[in-house]
Amino acid sequence: MTAPIRAYAIVSCIAAIAAVRPAIAETPGVLWKAAGDNGAVAAGGAEAADAALEMLKRGNAVDAAVTAVLVLSVTDPTLFCIGGEMPMLVYDARRGVVEVVAGLGVAPRLATVDYFAKHKGGRIPEADDPATAAVPGAFDACLAALDRYGTITFAEAARPTLRILETHRGGWQADLAKTLRRLMEAETSSGGDRRRGLRLVADCFYRGPIARELDAWSRAHGGLLRYADLATHVTRIEDPVCVDYRGLTICKCGVWTQGPYLLETLRLLEKFDLRALGHNSPGYIHALVEAMKLGLADRDTHYADPLFVEVPLRELLSVPYADLRRGLIDMDRASLELRPGDPRGGKALLRMRPESNRVPAGPAGDTTTCVVADRFGNVVAATPSGFGGVLAGETGIRLGSRLRSFNAWRGHPDCIEPGKRPRITLTPTLVLEAGKPVAAISVAGGDLQDQVGLQLLLSYMEFGLSPEQAVTAPRFATEHLIGSFNQPPPKLGSLSVYESLGRATIDALTARGHRVDIVKPPLGNPVMLILDPKTGRKNAAGDPRANRHARAY
Repeated sequence: MTAPIRAYAIVSCIAAIAAVRPAIAETPGVLWKAAGDNGAVAAGGAEAADAALEMLKRGNAVDAAVTAVLVLSVTDPTLFCIGGEMPMLVYDARRGVVEVVAGLGVAPRLATVDYFAKHKGGRIPEADDPATAAVPGAFDACLAALDRYGTITFAEAARPTLRILETHRGGWQADLAKTLRRLMEAETSSGGDRRRGLRLVADCFYRGPIARELDAWSRAHGGLLRYADLATHVTRIEDPVCVDYRGLTICKCGVWTQGPYLLETLRLLEKFDLRALGHNSPGYIHALVEAMKLGLADRDTHYADPLFVEVPLRELLSVPYADLRRGLIDMDRASLELRPGDPRGGKALLRMRPESNRVPAGPAGDTTTCVVADRFGNVVAATPSGFGGVLAGETGIRLGSRLRSFNAWRGHPDCIEPGKRPRITLTPTLVLEAGKPVAAISVAGGDLQDQVGLQLLLSYMEFGLSPEQAVTAPRFATEHLIGSFNQPPPKLGSLSVYESLGRATIDALTARGHRVDIVKPPLGNPVMLILDPKTGRKNAAGDPRANRHARAY
């Protein structure tokens, strides 16, 4: 935490404590906050947090994160599956670097615009259709992370999950238990070579008998996934996208996620005096929402898999572009238009607007969360997902439905193509100070993820709130965007708020033209971890209203 943050923290934290007290009282028995000098974790299901804590005591942060993620596939099965996706940010203390484990599969070879035009009415269908499954990315991401940063075998990481599965006598849980045992058996041929064992597990899943079974099931049930798609899958290790904000470095995954729009929003906000506006004041909320609208419009217009599309990321995150776009923010009036910019042309507004491309709306699913820090200085932020997909027969593996994050609009950067990654909402965050990690955030909730993540970041960076205060403070969000799942049209000017923000604040926002809707918590499901750079003390918390859990020792 920088010196200006520390100086401001006393007053802001007193106000925040009053704001979050009712939320704490509503969730008795949930162990949602924890602090320790050695290691800490905040995640979804309680069993996942417990398993991660036990692993932290003998392994490192990546070992613990992978262990937690595998458990989450059982404790949070409607939110995450090993056939889904998981971007992960890792701070590797040994090398002093942040890296992205890009746990996202591509569209199968059969997933073309022409296919969806001929068979699905010109649109990508809902989550219960096997044709929405991308190549599973989450499982290989776990193996790649263990290979690159971990110290344990797959069997060691999977045993807590297997113990939970073995309490079930039938159903998908028993089938998944059999699949995990087959993967563990494949690992035993490694001759004691841990990394070779991990490759054997990957081969069994992606190029061996399990891949054959997934192929057969997909063919029989109208899916597009084939053996060749699985066999050629790779997990990319990438550099993060980063910007500096008031002496801190904020790291996100690339434009195959929505993450960089949060960085663009910070660029827009860095010339506002947010502290003078006051935490969660009408002016503060208005500034954040109007800046997010501009960042989201650029997300919806420009973002896609950079291996297929040239995304003008440098221009989108540049100071001159932010200066142009900032002039569009009217502090007295809410915008009721989608306003993407023209970063290539150096103009504040782009002539063509994305709302001309609209298809029928579909329901969004959900995601889960995991942040971990260990005694060695390693930190992980991961956002596992795989909501609402289909169960692939007796494998017990649920396939995700991530092709819904593509569109079928010819000429749009995120139009579906074979071998292309969809632009996903999953967007973990790491924050560095002087090159060392000081905060990690993961949020579940689709298009809410970076809206909530921004609020948590600024609560910490500008106002010095602790994790437990930040995750339980009143939140707000907008649907002034093109939805990321089946592309529902924007709700222009929309603003969802907690009633606990207070009637005066809500009335002031309405007077500025926001179309305010009062909603019950939670808006998004966040977890947050903060590390004291001087003492090494680790504080973790997850929103108890979203059944998030934290552990530390």
